[in-house]
Amino acid sequence: MRTRTTTAALITAGLLLTLSACGEDSDDKGTPPPAYKITKQDTDGNGRTVIVEVDSTKNLDLVFNDVANKLTEEAGYFIQINCSTGGTEHVDNRLANGTKAVGNMGAARTGLDDGKTQFEEVADRNCPAK
Repeated sequence: MRTRTTTAALITAGLLLTLSACGEDSDDKGTPPPAYKITKQDTDGNGRTVIVEVDSTKNLDLVFNDVANKLTEEAGYFIQINCSTGGTEHVDNRLANGTKAVGNMGAARTGLDDGKTQFEEVADRNCPAK
């Protein structure tokens, strides 16, 4: 009987360790996002645009997550990440696009469930621009 209890305890402990290791986010919460600058942020309406500039294509997902985590007012947010170089007055050097829904209005505006995000990098972009 004692052997079963010890075996069960070891299995339970091993399972808990495995689950805690699997529960870590793939974007490594210990890594800070690269430097970025918010150049425009709408503050009213149901659909709000946030434009962010970066100097590199490295860890754009961390930039997106950092920006999105700070958006808490009910709305649908459309986050554009651009390279600080290579754009023109009328055309950005877009590196990535993201969306976040906050509340029912945000969900209705974005098509995402409340609190959910969607992120996608634009293929074949360079930053700094060549």
